[in-house]
Amino acid sequence: MTDADVKKLLDEVKGNMQKALEHYEYELSKIRAGKASPMILEGLNADAYGTMTPLNQLGNISTPDSRTITIQPWDASVLHAIEKAIMMANIGLTPQNDGKVIRLNIPPLTEERRKELVKQTKNEAEDCRISLRTTRREANEKVKKMLKDGLPEDAAKNAETSIQNILNDYSAKVDKHIEIKEKEIMTV
Repeated sequence: MTDADVKKLLDEVKGNMQKALEHYEYELSKIRAGKASPMILEGLNADAYGTMTPLNQLGNISTPDSRTITIQPWDASVLHAIEKAIMMANIGLTPQNDGKVIRLNIPPLTEERRKELVKQTKNEAEDCRISLRTTRREANEKVKKMLKDGLPEDAAKNAETSIQNILNDYSAKVDKHIEIKEKEIMTV
């Protein structure tokens, strides 16, 4: 076992933790803080033309103002399928169909709903932290295996310390994201 193997492991750990953080950021972007965002509809599929198709492939999704999302399908025949998909998604929004465009009005958040969203944000953060700790555990197991395969003991200790430092850095980034999102949600 060489220092190059340890460096490769540390790079792998950073890559996996970065992926976990990016997934967390993606999940946070779907939590609406009272503002209209096309991300709210991310991942929704409508039964159009006999197949489940993502909404963003059926028309233009835009936000003409901070409280409205509009979906303008390229083919008017899929309007009802899009409307049904939004209703079935149970995202707390009621689509308004005028025959050409579907409008989603984002209601102002109540204090109770804001607290629910903060709780959801913290749950997503905990999922991310679990993923980060799992990456650390797996990396430490690899270090122990490397130790058995001939890695010097001091190099193994340094690797474990480096892994812990990487985890601490990413945990701090998660905390910063929580702080920012909580402030965004609680701002009236």
